Amino acid sequence: MSDALSGLKPALLWKHFSQLLRIPHGSGNERALGDHIISVAKDLNLSWKRDRVGNVLVSKPATKGHEQAPGVILQGHMDMVNEKNSDVAHDFLKDAITAEVKGDWVQANGTTLGSDNGIGVAAAMAVMEDNTLAHGPLEFLFTVDEETGLTGANHLGKGFLKGTELLNLDSEDEGTFTIGCSGGGDSEILFPVQRKRRRFKDLYRLRLFGFRGGHSGLDINQGRGNAIRLLARLLYQAQEKFTFDVVRIEGGNKRNAIPRESWAAISIDGATARRMQAFLKDAFAKVRNEYKAFEKEAQYAFEKIVDPKEEPLTADSQAALIRILLTLPHGVVSMHPEIAGLVETSSNLAVVHCEKTRAEIICSSRSSVASALIAVRQTIKALAELAGARIVQGGGYPGWEPNLQSALLKKLSVVYSRVFGKEPEIKAVHAGLECGIIGEKYPGMDMISFGPTLESVHSPDERIHIDSVGKYWEFLLAILKSAQ
Repeated sequence: MSDALSGLKPALLWKHFSQLLRIPHGSGNERALGDHIISVAKDLNLSWKRDRVGNVLVSKPATKGHEQAPGVILQGHMDMVNEKNSDVAHDFLKDAITAEVKGDWVQANGTTLGSDNGIGVAAAMAVMEDNTLAHGPLEFLFTVDEETGLTGANHLGKGFLKGTELLNLDSEDEGTFTIGCSGGGDSEILFPVQRKRRRFKDLYRLRLFGFRGGHSGLDINQGRGNAIRLLARLLYQAQEKFTFDVVRIEGGNKRNAIPRESWAAISIDGATARRMQAFLKDAFAKVRNEYKAFEKEAQYAFEKIVDPKEEPLTADSQAALIRILLTLPHGVVSMHPEIAGLVETSSNLAVVHCEKTRAEIICSSRSSVASALIAVRQTIKALAELAGARIVQGGGYPGWEPNLQSALLKKLSVVYSRVFGKEPEIKAVHAGLECGIIGEKYPGMDMISFGPTLESVHSPDERIHIDSVGKYWEFLLAILKSAQ
């Protein structure tokens, strides 16, 4: 175990989590982690299989006398979101995650930690290894590419699973049972741009950084700034007062994360740049004031950079690109009319990337109401069409409708109350969970999602509360003991 995590309890769970930190496993790069899980299964003499997309299923037979208990599936996803601060040197394809204990929390150093969903994977592997437990038939399902496309869940084949009760280990508030989630879908806007000859010698970069970012569903109602949207706002205001040519606009790198950083390279006369500096200082001060309760670390920089010899956008392309970035929907569209505090529909302006002949813009939209999801995606489509862009919108993924009459919900609520002396909180979340897809593929599957307390997932501020992991493990063992 990593020295930083040694001594944490439960030791078996933290041992497996520490091993995960040493294996790069960002979305689309889960093969090595899958190999590791299979290796552990082989060492434990457990049967396993892997499907064509990389999902791994390990089976553990019931302990003697509990063969007739319902089959229980422990499920988590292998991939993590690779995010880091711009000043951190880290290669997510080969470097281990460096974790440390900070008070009551475990956190990485300037990168995402991968506790979403590494802590769930580690818990399942700890159950795989622990032979002191009495339990019914168990399956351990480890899926791929949950974060960027729910690919693993989408490609689960019929008959891959045998169990009838599924414990999704991918929630982020200890003491809370999640029994429903939103559906969602992405929109990829391919915006054509034209370029012209440079007319100014100097090149400057306007950069916004230090924003909190976060999960594009769970944190979308937290009032956090979108670095892409705010960059577009500053550029829109500046072009009304100064003459400059945009060379490129870049921001965000994950469709399911609120963008924390963005920048624009602009070609501009040096004297104009000096006047623009004063304007930007005042304009960003207003932004800081608006977001003072949420973005205390937000900053901007306007600095001369080495000329990359790129040609700038034409005036029409520049104006249209800035306008579409400023008008695409971002944030909460509507709140749930019956569940207090639950976002019903939202959209995240997630990524902008400029190439020579086009800009790529990615939006991620969510809703627990299918028709509302269609409506917000149609809004995005209409804006793209107005801008003369091509748009690609896949089929998305289904939501998971809450079932307050679930037998599994009632059973686990009794267990939780007995173990901790209080009732669990029951909620639905404004985020995509694999339960929606698994439930569609396996009708009648009874499902609940729960987990320890995580904060700021999908950002370098991600951290996991140590004591909540102990309670998470205690509860999981109590569930398995009761399912006999």
